Amino acid sequence: QVQLVESGGGLVQAGGSLRLSCAASDSTFSAYAMGWFRQAPGKGREFVTAISGSGGYKMYGDSVKGRFTISRDNAKNTMYLQMDSLKPEDTAIYYCEAVQRPYVSRREYEYSYWGQGTQVTVSS
Repeated sequence: QVQLVESGGGLVQAGGSLRLSCAASDSTFSAYAMGWFRQAPGKGREFVTAISGSGGYKMYGDSVKGRFTISRDNAKNTMYLQMDSLKPEDTAIYYCEAVQRPYVSRREYEYSYWGQGTQVTVSS
């Protein structure tokens, strides 16, 4: 069972940038497809982006396309989310999630593991 720990959240002004990290405990990290989801107050969890086990395939939600970049370093068992041109509507708790298969999904119910989340707040 893999454990996931997110970090890097915080408060930033609109137009600014943040970089989130997700550290995984499993040394077979490359066997997991990984995703970022977010949940704003009073709303359901929303797909943000996902990356295949090898890192060769990525997909993005429409609301973040062109602004966010997902990546991973399998040697460090870590996934990243570079968030640029942040908007107030990006304010949410961001969750790192994993599923033990190589290919990605934007459906949250397909993921088996998730972290505690990290808060991102974008002020206007």
